[in-house]
Amino acid sequence: MNVGQSPRLLGLVAAAVVIAGGVAIVVVQSGLPNRVSGADTAPPWPVPAVADRPARAAAAGLTNVWGEDLAMHVHSHLSITVDGEPVTLPGDIGHDADTKFAAPLHTHDTTGIVHVESPRRETLVLGQLFTEWDVDLDATSIGSLGADDGYALTTFVGGSRYPGDPAGIPLGDFDDIALVLAPTGETVTAPPAFDWPDEYR
Repeated sequence: MNVGQSPRLLGLVAAAVVIAGGVAIVVVQSGLPNRVSGADTAPPWPVPAVADRPARAAAAGLTNVWGEDLAMHVHSHLSITVDGEPVTLPGDIGHDADTKFAAPLHTHDTTGIVHVESPRRETLVLGQLFTEWDVDLDATSIGSLGADDGYALTTFVGGSRYPGDPAGIPLGDFDDIALVLAPTGETVTAPPAFDWPDEYR
């Protein structure tokens, strides 16, 4: 199967495992951008223009791998809520079929499913997706929304709180990642688990 085509599971090879808070977290440091490069704006956050997508991918350390044979194909899910309202993750982040462009990390639609389709076995992280999306992300804020606006950012992975900077979350197969922005001091719980479509099982 080639990059840019319809999904099929091929598995994930991890490079290291770190134990943090009793949860095993796969981490790969080398070769990854050390921070998100994105706009400090409020939602909604649209997909970048087609002409800008290769440059956004390059800023994330990614290249065009359209048509190359896959060594790995895994899927994660990302949800974002602000004040209890969902924020749409656009389709075609890092991807455009008309120009035959596909970064190894991209989206196809607005389901929140994030695709890692690479000719190499590698670990990509959430911050790279946000750089491709051109939306800032750090430990306390998304875009322009954060502590200065009275919001607290809580991150969940698989329903459990993630204690670190969400930009460093590695994207593993069937990982369910939730970013929740709520007024500081408000009790926050993990959203319901994502119901994966049958074609991904």
